Amino acid sequence: MMRAARLSSGVVMLWWGVWGCARAPVSADTDDAAAWPVPSLADEEEAEAAGEPEPVSPVVPLSAPPRASNLLVLGGGGEPASNEIALEKNVRYFQRALEARGLAPASATVYFANGNDGQATVRYRAEGKSKRDLFKAPEIPHLTGPATLEHFLEWVERSARDSPQQPVFIYFTGHGGLNSRHRNNNHLALWEGDSLTVRAFGLFLNKLPSTTPVITVMSQCYAGSFANFIYQDANPKRPVVAQPRCGFFATVEYLPSVGCTPEVDEADYKDYSSSFFAGLSGLGRTGKAVASADHDGDGRVSYAEAHAFAKVDDESTDLPISTSEAWLQRRARWQHRRRVVTTSIQEVMRTGRPEQRYVVESLVRKLGLRPELSLSDNFKSMKLETEESAAFAERLYMELLNIGLQETLRASESPQALAVFERLLQCERGSWDTPPGAGTVLQDP
Repeated sequence: MMRAARLSSGVVMLWWGVWGCARAPVSADTDDAAAWPVPSLADEEEAEAAGEPEPVSPVVPLSAPPRASNLLVLGGGGEPASNEIALEKNVRYFQRALEARGLAPASATVYFANGNDGQATVRYRAEGKSKRDLFKAPEIPHLTGPATLEHFLEWVERSARDSPQQPVFIYFTGHGGLNSRHRNNNHLALWEGDSLTVRAFGLFLNKLPSTTPVITVMSQCYAGSFANFIYQDANPKRPVVAQPRCGFFATVEYLPSVGCTPEVDEADYKDYSSSFFAGLSGLGRTGKAVASADHDGDGRVSYAEAHAFAKVDDESTDLPISTSEAWLQRRARWQHRRRVVTTSIQEVMRTGRPEQRYVVESLVRKLGLRPELSLSDNFKSMKLETEESAAFAERLYMELLNIGLQETLRASESPQALAVFERLLQCERGSWDTPPGAGTVLQDP
């Protein structure tokens, strides 16, 4: 059965099976749902019957959630026309967020667009009646240089040489490109026409020690593809790499993201970066305190909790996803999806982690659903009148699926797969705060 919610913009969001996750790029250029290559139940059953074993290999667990102490920011568009001021403001907000958590803004290496050469490359929209697009030079404190591939490689090599044991945190705010032939290997755009694919990103990070945790936050279009950097050669058909890696992404690999705007007023920004760093730091873009994202009450906000905060706070069409969630969703089969949408919401969420229950409860309230009913029964009478409400519904489905899949995994007899999942979770529990009982290797130098 296929249901479609046709929205005012002409975008068609599909739920496959019983409102399952759409598996093809959303197109705003057509109203023809039949053109979408959505797999049938027979296709799914055939794939399951093939019984292809999951490639897993032994992994070394993390002893504690990593506190990032080697921070890198890559930002800006690939050229002035795509170098919107929102990207510059994202970097400055990132620096304010660091400060709010007691970290020095200067502690992060920042490469942005054309760097410090004084050229007017940042596009912004003039206020007033004219609304003309103007350009100015980047104005970012502690700006190191331009966001080029060469500088990224230099930073990796310098980190491997000078601070090899410090957990890494990489934030990218810019533009991403879709690889239509291989969505597992999308790319991000850097200055001077440079680009960085998922596969190349993972290979370059191999220069760091295999014991160094790497955490990424990426807010570009098609960002979810970078969840594949946990695999050898960014190939999900190969085992995960030895190096502990995890990440958080504004949206899935087949959708564009929001947030690249020449508008100047940050009060109007509603995007994943704004919400993630608000949750992580407790400070919104305009300087106002936000509700605590410390959902488990341990006195610190983890990256996973900030990610959960963003799923509720970010009122956009994005579908945020993390590495552990992408890893789980690759394991989903028809029976998993059907069980999740035909079981009462409150029963599915019962075994979720605190941040997962927060997401489900919050989205249920936003959508006006009845938690004692299943998602399927709720959707029979639900009206999705905007793109944002449709995205909230899809986020809810994804969160319930995550909860259901992790319980299935824990009940399985697959110790190696469970070890991979637990290490991903431990990485995602990292923070800018000191974890309880952390060793000295996890502290700032």
